[in-house]
Amino acid sequence: MSKKQKKMLTRIIISFVILAAEMIIFGVTKADIGIWKLALFLIPYLIIGYDILRKAILGIIHLQFFDESFLMTVATIGAFATGEYAEGTAVMLFYQVGELFQSCAVSKSRKSISELMDIRPDYANIEDENGKLIQVDPEEVEIGSVITVKAGEKVPLDGVVISGTSAVDTSALTGESIPRDVCEGGEIISGCVNLTGILKIKVTKEFGQSTVSKILELVENSQEKKSKSENFISKFARIYTPAVVIGALLLAFIPPLLTGGEFGKWVYRAMTFLVISCPCALVISIPLTFFSGIGGASKAGILIKGGNYLEALANAGVVVFDKTGTLTKGSFEVTAVHSDKMDKDALLETAALAECYSDHPISLSLKRAWGKECDPSRIENVKEIAGHGVKAIIDGKTGLAGKTILAGNMKLMKAENISEAHDCHHPGTAVHVAVNGEYMGHIIISDALKEGAKEAMEGLRNMGVRKTVMLTGDDRRVGEQCAKALGIDEYHAELLPADKVDCVEKLLAEKPPKKSLIFVGDGINDAPVLTRADIGIAMGAMGSDAAIEAADVVLMDDDPRKIPLAIKIAGKTASIVRQNIIFALGIKLLTLILGALGIANMWAAVFADVGVSVIAILNAMRAMNVKK
Repeated sequence: MSKKQKKMLTRIIISFVILAAEMIIFGVTKADIGIWKLALFLIPYLIIGYDILRKAILGIIHLQFFDESFLMTVATIGAFATGEYAEGTAVMLFYQVGELFQSCAVSKSRKSISELMDIRPDYANIEDENGKLIQVDPEEVEIGSVITVKAGEKVPLDGVVISGTSAVDTSALTGESIPRDVCEGGEIISGCVNLTGILKIKVTKEFGQSTVSKILELVENSQEKKSKSENFISKFARIYTPAVVIGALLLAFIPPLLTGGEFGKWVYRAMTFLVISCPCALVISIPLTFFSGIGGASKAGILIKGGNYLEALANAGVVVFDKTGTLTKGSFEVTAVHSDKMDKDALLETAALAECYSDHPISLSLKRAWGKECDPSRIENVKEIAGHGVKAIIDGKTGLAGKTILAGNMKLMKAENISEAHDCHHPGTAVHVAVNGEYMGHIIISDALKEGAKEAMEGLRNMGVRKTVMLTGDDRRVGEQCAKALGIDEYHAELLPADKVDCVEKLLAEKPPKKSLIFVGDGINDAPVLTRADIGIAMGAMGSDAAIEAADVVLMDDDPRKIPLAIKIAGKTASIVRQNIIFALGIKLLTLILGALGIANMWAAVFADVGVSVIAILNAMRAMNVKK
C-alpha cells in the first residue's frame, strides 16, 4: 500500500470512529443540541471529505460541473440541509472507501506492468582507457561499442556476443521461466538478465531503437487506444451525469409544487437520487478491466497495444497464418533419404561433401544431417550451377579415380542427361544425387513444424474461431501437407507478398459481421498484411523492429499456443466488461426508481454507488489472473 493510500485509510478509520461514536451517543441519549450537533458531525465529514469538497469547488470555478466530486458534494450538503447529518457523513465516508478500493485495484493491476517496466536498464558497463569497467547511461553508448554484462545484470542494449557463454533469463519479455543459453556469435536483446557468466557484447542498436526501449514505449502508450466500450462509457457519462442532476432538481421541486407536499422530504429524495446516480462504477471499472487484461497478458509475454485491440481479439472469427517462421521453424531439415543404388548414409555423405563449400540453407541442412566435418582434401573442381545445384569431384586424391558428383534439382539432372531421375511423392525440396552419370537417389529437405502449432489450432477451435487459413509462398504440395498436418481449414500456396494482401482482402469481405480477422506473421516480411488485417499478431518478435511497429499484438516468443491464450484473455476481459455494465446499470436503475418513490433511503443509495463500485472493481481485477 502506498503512502497516499495509507493516509487515506487513516482518515477513513478516524472519521468512522468519530461518526460511530456520535451516532451511538445521539441514538442513545436522543439529545437535541441544535447547531452543536451539526458542528460535531461536521468534524468527521470534513476529515473524510475535504479533498472532495476542494475538487468540487475547483470544478465549479473552472466551469467543469457534473463530475463525481460535484455529485457527492451536492448530495451530502443536501443531506445536511435536511438534518440528515449522519447519513450525509456516511455517504462521503463510504464514497472514500470506494475510492480507496479503486486506488488499490489500479495499483495491483499496474504491478504486472511495473514488473515489465523493470526491464529498463539503469546502466551499461564499458571499459575505459585503462581497461577498467565504468558505468554509463545506456543512451550514451554508440553502435559498435563493446559492453560487458556481469552475472546478475540486465542486458542494456541489443547486440552480438563476441566473448563468453551464459544463460539468460527472458521471463520479463516472454513470460517463460526457462533460461536461454547464449554463446559467442549469438544475438542477444536488451531486457534479459544475465544469470551466469560474463558476456562481452558488441552493440548493434542505439538505446532508442533497442528492443527494451520499443517494448516500454508500446506498454506505456497502450492505454491511449481505448476500446469501443471505454469510449461508449465516457460519452455515456458526459450525457448521463447532467441528465440525472436535472432529474434531481425536478424531483426536488416539481412534486411539492404540484401536490403541496413537504419540501424537505422531496429534497432528501433528490439528494438520494443524486448519490444513486453517480456513474463511478462504470467510469472506474470498465477502463480498469481493460487495463487489468493488458497487464495479465503482459505477464504471459503477450503485449497488446490498447484496449481496442483487446476488444477486437475477443471477437476473433477468422485467423490467418503465414507459414514459414510462424507455424514452421523456418529452418530446413532432412526429413527423408530415398536411395536407389547406394546406402542411405553413403548417399547423405556424398551430397554433403558436394555441398561442402556452400552456405545455402539447403546445403547447411545436408551437412547437419550428415553430422561430420567436411574434409576439403576430398573435394575438388567444385562448380555451382545457379538455379540447378552443384557439380564436384570427390576422393580424387586417394589413389583412386575421382567420382563426379551431381547434387541438385531435377533441372540439373535433365541438363546432365541423368534419365533415371524421378520426382518424389514426399512434399519438400528434393536434392537429387548422381555419381559418374548414374542416378543414386534423392534427399528430401523440408521446414519442420513448430512445437505447439497443432495444439494452437485445437485451442483456436475450442475458442470458437470459425476458420483458420494458411498463406505461403511455398510449393502447393508443401502447403497442403502443412495444412493437413495441423488441421488448418484452408490454405493458399505459391503466393507473392502482394498475393497475400489480396487473399486477406478477400477473407475480410467474406468474414462474418462483427467478427475480426486476425493475421499472424513473423513481423518482418509480413508487415503489409499485418497492418491490413483487423488485428495483426507478430510471432517470435524478440528483437524484430518490424514486428513491434506493424503488429497490434506482439508475442515475445515463438510459441503458437500463445495465440489462443491471447484470445482467451481478451474473451475473459470482454465478458467481465459486459458483466459490470449489466450489473451496474441494473442495480442503479432499480435503486433510482425506489429512491424517487421514497422507498430507498440514503443508505441504499450508498450501496447503489459505493457498493456497486467495489463489487465491479473486484470483478474487474479478475482479468489479471491468467492461467498459462
